[in-house]
Amino acid sequence: MEGAGDGAGAGGGRRLVCVTGGSGFIGSWLVRLLLDQGYTVHATVKNLQDEGETEHLRALQDSAGARLRLFQMNLLDPASSMRLAIEGAHGVFHLASPLALRTRDPEKELLEPAVKGTLSILRAAKDCGVARVVLMSSKSAMVPNPSWPADEAIAEDDCWADVELLEKRQLWYNVSKTLAEKSAWEFAEKEGLQLVVLNPGTTLGPFFTPSVNTSLNILLQLLRGQELELDAVYTGWVDVRDVARSAMVLYENPSAQGRHLCLASMERLVDFTAKLADLYPEFPVHRIKEDKQGWLMRAKDPSKKLIDLGVRFIPFDQTVRETVDCFRNKGLI
Repeated sequence: MEGAGDGAGAGGGRRLVCVTGGSGFIGSWLVRLLLDQGYTVHATVKNLQDEGETEHLRALQDSAGARLRLFQMNLLDPASSMRLAIEGAHGVFHLASPLALRTRDPEKELLEPAVKGTLSILRAAKDCGVARVVLMSSKSAMVPNPSWPADEAIAEDDCWADVELLEKRQLWYNVSKTLAEKSAWEFAEKEGLQLVVLNPGTTLGPFFTPSVNTSLNILLQLLRGQELELDAVYTGWVDVRDVARSAMVLYENPSAQGRHLCLASMERLVDFTAKLADLYPEFPVHRIKEDKQGWLMRAKDPSKKLIDLGVRFIPFDQTVRETVDCFRNKGLI
């Protein structure tokens, strides 16, 4: 554990929250925005001795001081060991979950930590008297769903990804997010825990983490001219700051219930690469000639529930340009 003070003095009550996976791309932005709004934050990381996980969060402590404390947590730890980070918090944002598009042992590397980790966090939250939990799921828990009519927009609370199909395609990350979210809903209903879920798509935007995560690496590889097989997984993009803000909106609005698709635009991979190539003609972006995503219905404003809660999404050009600026500043392109 790192930091000083019990957090209650700086914010107290519902101003103290826990963010699991606080060192990640989305997690670090969420921690930053929460601190900006005066919250006291307990952020968990996998290894407090790893500067790659903690250096950018410690930088936030320069201004936040005792309002930010870091805790070490493993998703496979028992729920009792997670209580230190959660004790006293009014809310929990559960983001920690392994993200990998390829894996040698999906059960050990993805499924077990995603499902067991989620249930352990929820158990600790329930035992500690947490009032509300925001679960960071994924649009991967919603699609693909072959039984959903291709000409109908996704009904956020009713559309679930087909796990059998995902397993057949070996999309193990998608399986892990689907099973983890379903387990969370079952736990919340059984235990009477107030749960609300955010389901973002491919997340882009400026970053202050030391390394590039999986979704940012997709954009980086496309800019470098690589051809990627993403027809089964890409359904649209969203800015990381909008994901973080949306999570805060769900926490702060008790009227927000159920699942919330978080996409600025639902589009196909052929649309995304075309826009990227037009925006950056100086890069060797490969334009996709064959559209293989006839199953995906395009939608300009797919995140109806979030929009109704007041969320406004950052435009594509701004998100991509600011992401590319970060790539350039770090010497990646």
